[in-house]
Amino acid sequence: MDRGACWCFNHIVSSVYFSLRLEFLHLIFFSSSSIWSLRFLRLPFLLGKLMEKSRLEKRPKEEKREDGELNQKLKNQGFYACCEGLVMHKPFQMTSPELEPKTIAEAGIMDTDNLSRKVIAIATGEAHTLALTGDGKVYSWGRGTFGRLGNGSEADQHFLVKIEFNSTDKVKIVGISAGAYHSIALADDGSVWSWGYNTYGQLGVDRDNSVVPCLVKMPMTDGSPTKNKNTLKISSVKAGGMMSLAIDHLGGLWMWGTLQGTSSEVECAPTIPVSINFHTHTVVKVACGSGHIVALVDNGGDLACYSWGNNDHGQLGLGDTEVRPNPQKVEKFNTLEAYEVACGASHTCVLAYTTKTKSESVCWSFGRGSNGQLGLGTTKDSSYPEMVTELPGNLLLVSVDCGLFHTSVVSSSGNVWSWGMENGLGLCPEATFAEADGGDALSPRLINGPNFRQPLQVACGAAHTVVLSDGGYKLWSWGRGRSGVLGNGQDVDFFTPKAVLWPPPNQEAAPETVANNMEKDPEEVTDLEKKLSAAMEEMSFLQSKLSVMERYTSILHGSIFGRPFEGDRDIPLSLRDLLGTFDITKEWENMLESCDRGKLIRLQMFYRNMLAGVEDKMMKQRIKEMFKEYLESSAGTSH
Repeated sequence: MDRGACWCFNHIVSSVYFSLRLEFLHLIFFSSSSIWSLRFLRLPFLLGKLMEKSRLEKRPKEEKREDGELNQKLKNQGFYACCEGLVMHKPFQMTSPELEPKTIAEAGIMDTDNLSRKVIAIATGEAHTLALTGDGKVYSWGRGTFGRLGNGSEADQHFLVKIEFNSTDKVKIVGISAGAYHSIALADDGSVWSWGYNTYGQLGVDRDNSVVPCLVKMPMTDGSPTKNKNTLKISSVKAGGMMSLAIDHLGGLWMWGTLQGTSSEVECAPTIPVSINFHTHTVVKVACGSGHIVALVDNGGDLACYSWGNNDHGQLGLGDTEVRPNPQKVEKFNTLEAYEVACGASHTCVLAYTTKTKSESVCWSFGRGSNGQLGLGTTKDSSYPEMVTELPGNLLLVSVDCGLFHTSVVSSSGNVWSWGMENGLGLCPEATFAEADGGDALSPRLINGPNFRQPLQVACGAAHTVVLSDGGYKLWSWGRGRSGVLGNGQDVDFFTPKAVLWPPPNQEAAPETVANNMEKDPEEVTDLEKKLSAAMEEMSFLQSKLSVMERYTSILHGSIFGRPFEGDRDIPLSLRDLLGTFDITKEWENMLESCDRGKLIRLQMFYRNMLAGVEDKMMKQRIKEMFKEYLESSAGTSH
């Protein structure tokens, strides 16, 4: 309950800033103020009261004696603590260091034992995302068609929802992966679960699409001959475009579904997992695109790279474009220490160490390059692995992933680079940038945003990118936002990183919170829950209005400045400090001063057209008035 209040409070504070930005644009156009910022400014007070009351009730009596000191501290920060909760007596200052949002580690409110809030892995499909927590729970959000979210519905989800696994035994998930329109998960007992689109048999079950997780019948559990059928079980899973893969604990590779563009598309029994022959070699990692597979295989101590499948753009890295029905070694990596691999629709990226201490690494790419997704400074295809030389030197890349037509990497220092379609955003045709920055990114582009401290993973969908950072306690996303793909509760696109709403506001309370609530007077708990429920309902109402406001702001901002709204960089200086005064005339002058000749010409044309429209409307109204006066005078003379 308190966790939901905390989430609401933080989210509404950010919403206040957004509503004030809308006030600025609305004033420019219409010289009048909108009303929604007043509602946003009111709700945090109610939530603050509820949060503080709940916190005070849980404290031991001896700790409550320190309230005088607490009141003075809060008063210095703009708050006064009393028996009813928190009352704000001066404007809230987001610039105060003691009140600025902190990471989990900095705040000291989370320890390593609370695994329910720590995300250990993420996976992205065409337009959906999965998150796996340390306690074995799976959450999903984004587009819901075909049941890819696994929550029993095909509806889109703008907020994270928990997936339930229907099993007689308690299921703890330890691995996840997302294909284009389906998802798969691995439990700690070796069982494999799948849900979503199943036209090509990628779920491994003989049925239509599934909106809930289904248990995949692996051959080793059906009595099929294996090296050690009594102990053999799956240790990792991977989903591709229309296929699924699994590695067993002895290093064997299994596949089901369809490799598009190859003979196996029609020859395989798609719903039955089949074993891929690696001649006793152990498969360590695997990745798959729309029609090709790349695996890192233990070849006597070092990892060798093998590839097979469709090869129309050279995505197998074998120096030609011929289809390979069986795994073939990529010779380039015989002398390189590869440790990570990722596949896009028709391109591949491999990370390899450059030092024996494994402190530095580089990215190699090959395959389709039509949109710059190889990061080689060209739109040409490459059938042979080439190094992405435009990345800075002395980097340790901790993760790489490929979307359909874009690629992203994240370094140990917390920097993210992307390249490919639409400035490295992927399938985002609505994205607009300054004239010098538009088009596809043929070389790595440093993502402008926060430093992703303690980064763990980057994942790319068709048109969105997600980063897991802060040791697993924070998620960021950007790209196309329709259908709730970005997980921030909104439908709008963001071309710079924005925080995913994690943990979800409706996440179950921690055990200690439940225990404390049971010790309270049930009537007090019920009353507090009713108040918080009412606040959450108003939050939901305001959230829907916020989505409309953001669309409205985007239109106004684009009309005035000729480009989409880009977060903090576009907030007027006088609005960044709520204690300051807002001078619209000065802000307008500052905006004009920052414009180059091209922008000034566009503004001139825009307002000239607007003025012409106003004059035309005035002329029409004057004609109507003259006609009305004429009719009235004619009626008077006739009498």
